[in-house]
Amino acid sequence: MADLFSPDPPERHPLTTDAPLAERLRPQTLADIVGQDHITGPEGAIGRMVAAGRLSSIILWGPPGTGKTTIARLLADAVKLRFVAISAVFSGVADLKRAFAEARDHARTGTRTLLFVDEIHRFNRAQQDGFLPFVEDGTVILVGATTENPSFELNAALLSRAQVLILNRLDAEALAALLTRAEAVEARALPLTAEARAALIATADGDGRFLLNQAETLWSVDLPEPLDPAALGAFLQRRVAVYDKDREGHYNLISALHKSLRGSDPQAALYYLARMLTAGEEPLYVLRRLVRFASEDVGLADPHALVQCLAAKDAYDFLGHPEGELAIVQACLYLATAPKSNAAYKAQKAAWKSARDTGSLMPPAHILNAPTKLMKDIGYGKGYAYDHDRAAGFSGADYWPDSMTPQLYYQPTDRGFEKRIAERLAYWEDLRRAET
Repeated sequence: MADLFSPDPPERHPLTTDAPLAERLRPQTLADIVGQDHITGPEGAIGRMVAAGRLSSIILWGPPGTGKTTIARLLADAVKLRFVAISAVFSGVADLKRAFAEARDHARTGTRTLLFVDEIHRFNRAQQDGFLPFVEDGTVILVGATTENPSFELNAALLSRAQVLILNRLDAEALAALLTRAEAVEARALPLTAEARAALIATADGDGRFLLNQAETLWSVDLPEPLDPAALGAFLQRRVAVYDKDREGHYNLISALHKSLRGSDPQAALYYLARMLTAGEEPLYVLRRLVRFASEDVGLADPHALVQCLAAKDAYDFLGHPEGELAIVQACLYLATAPKSNAAYKAQKAAWKSARDTGSLMPPAHILNAPTKLMKDIGYGKGYAYDHDRAAGFSGADYWPDSMTPQLYYQPTDRGFEKRIAERLAYWEDLRRAET
């Protein structure tokens, strides 16, 4: 189970009943955390570190509300380290210098420091480099927390000195257990029907802290009777899905959409399209990606795919939101169900490489125009075979530079319209052989 909290509340908690519910339900030991067993259990990285009594610097990467701050604090308690927390949102260079200086002073007296840096990805590259000497000499054990992919957001030098641990998103079973624990602490049930309770869990989108805040809101008012799903929806604002347009979530979803289309799965493709558009993605961005896909992955297997995507773009421009989104759906489904070919994409790559490799080779003289007498005298246009004058409308002439052998870039598949193209090319090749 991917749960942050134990279903049974701890026996004591230093916070008062005025503290937010999420604070009052924070685990008191690492053993209270029952969902990140892959890192906190006996075989997990943190479990092994605690058992050995020796910590290394780590980066906790996971979605909001999965317990990164709690794990860091309890980790310090478990191995008897001084705990210092800073936030990259509110801290600057002066705060870091002060934290490092204090940690060095405490180290002289035999007390080591666990420095927890929340939202560590918000520090710029130079600030991240500032951690390196203090991590290397053991002045601090660094525990960074981030919701963003460390590969993109953290310096390689810092990553090489820290172990990245991934926290799981809380699943429905975990969130249900969290609500049960909250009800035990509050000594009252949530004023919800069973269906509304399931709906409340779904709105949390894996965020335990958000779920507890919503539960606290429900308990803060005197409701005459339990709410059903419709009444709950009117009472609480649904949590917006996590989706930053310039962050990893954006690239993950467009990658999932592209690969679902390539895999000819219209159902999955439509799901990821919905994920993007309902989260606020710019429809024209999605359309640009669909247009690209039409050429890259469908190509001449179905030439109408590109036409469909451009028509969807025009329809969206004309209708706007939300009516125009149906045209995007139509284009998405067309691409997913179209025959696939990347022959044009591969041909482009190969032709571009040849163009770079061969430089400025002249085309053969017989296909060059000769608008002047001099150009005719030196052979421009001499011997050109006008294809329309041939019975089959095909001359089979050699159009390649004299010092370059004919290349094979475009190789059509036997799928969709490209099967007919392949047959036509084979027919022309037979005519070319007959001419020679």
